[in-house]
Order: sequence, then structure tokens, then C-alpha cells
Amino acid sequence: MYIAEVIGSVVATRKTDNMQGLALRLVRRMTTEAQPTDAYAVAVDVVGADVGELVLIASGSSARQTHLTDARPVDAVIMAVVDTWQVLGRVKYRKDEPTAVRG
Repeated sequence: MYIAEVIGSVVATRKTDNMQGLALRLVRRMTTEAQPTDAYAVAVDVVGADVGELVLIASGSSARQTHLTDARPVDAVIMAVVDTWQVLGRVKYRKDEPTAVRG
């Protein structure tokens, strides 16, 4: 698992039948200091995350362990929206603050 920021959506009007109805988001992996990296992924969004939110990503075979992604060709899934993130006792991110704390 890793933490990422939702930076956009992916629209694919033609896709395999078993992927119909799944929302796709473009996510960017974050460092432990809550800074963006150059690592990107397309993840299935099963929780309704919005652009700008930090989310928890499960990847590999674990991405197919949700009710909506079971037996589908999914390699990354947004499984949670992050409310608070701490590293060594320091808050790196708080969703509920007007200008979310980062770093």
C-alpha cells in the first residue's frame, strides 16, 4: 500500500465488459514528507475520492480484493481517503484543515 494524491480522472469509453461502471483516477505517489513524486498510476476508485484528496492505494493482487474489483483486471485501487497522516509523531497531513497541512 502507499499514499497518493488524486490528480485527475481517466475516461475510457471503450473497455472490457467487466470494467464497465468503474471510475478511473490518475494518482501521484507521495513521499513520507507528504511531497509529490514522479510516480503515477491509474487506480480504480471504489470510494468516490475527489481530485486533490490524499488516498490509500492497494496494488497488485490486493487491488482485486474489494467487492467491486473482484475478478477484474485491476492493478491499483483507491481503498480509502486519508484524513490524517503522521510520521514519527509529526502530522504530515490533515484533511479537515482549511489549507491541508503538508510536510
